[in-house]
Amino acid sequence: MSWTMWLKKLLVLWLLWFCAWHLAIFLRIVSYIWYDPSSTSFMDEQLAMLQLENSAIKKQQTWIPYSSVSKSLKRALIAAEDAKFLDHDGFDWDGIENAWEKNLAKGKIVAGGSTISQQLAKNLFLSANKTPWRKLDEALITVMLETVLDKQRIYEIYLNVIEWGEGIYGAEAAAQNYFGVSAKRLSASQSAYLAAMVTNPRYYQTHRRSAHLLHKSAVILRRMSQSDIPD
Repeated sequence: MSWTMWLKKLLVLWLLWFCAWHLAIFLRIVSYIWYDPSSTSFMDEQLAMLQLENSAIKKQQTWIPYSSVSKSLKRALIAAEDAKFLDHDGFDWDGIENAWEKNLAKGKIVAGGSTISQQLAKNLFLSANKTPWRKLDEALITVMLETVLDKQRIYEIYLNVIEWGEGIYGAEAAAQNYFGVSAKRLSASQSAYLAAMVTNPRYYQTHRRSAHLLHKSAVILRRMSQSDIPD
């Protein structure tokens, strides 16, 4: 058999695998209309790495419904992560363009243009390994999320799975760990502080009085009143 025939067979096999993989993801997303994901690829991967260093680390996560998260935290995360969340279809093209320009100017990655939907796509299904294929996967999964789920459900899942420290996932675990209250009772300033942590939660977990963290939370606090949230 010629090498071109082998190449064609390999291509067909890859396409079959690609379609089967994304069909399985699509069906899981459909199930999230009714069921809450008990874990994510990001959680599993990060916990495995953390437990190699410290076997005592356990996952801290308590799933709570959207109505049990304070409006302050909902507004703070929108202000910090994705101000156009309610208006876009999963991709903030202006944000992507701005991030590209900043990165070009600095000559390195200093800004990202990922929306909440894109972040959730990565968290739920993808590994932390950065490959050209991962961006394609992320885009396809983001489209699936936005097609199958409404904005409130996307945001509810996001609020319950994002990382806030070593083994700390979701708004309820974060509120209890950092402030000793439920997510529903978080104040505006507490919410802004937690929202400021999400870009580098494990660092800020041990640097809670970081000047950058405090400045960022103050900026978020000022912007929160302008945040539109799913309701």
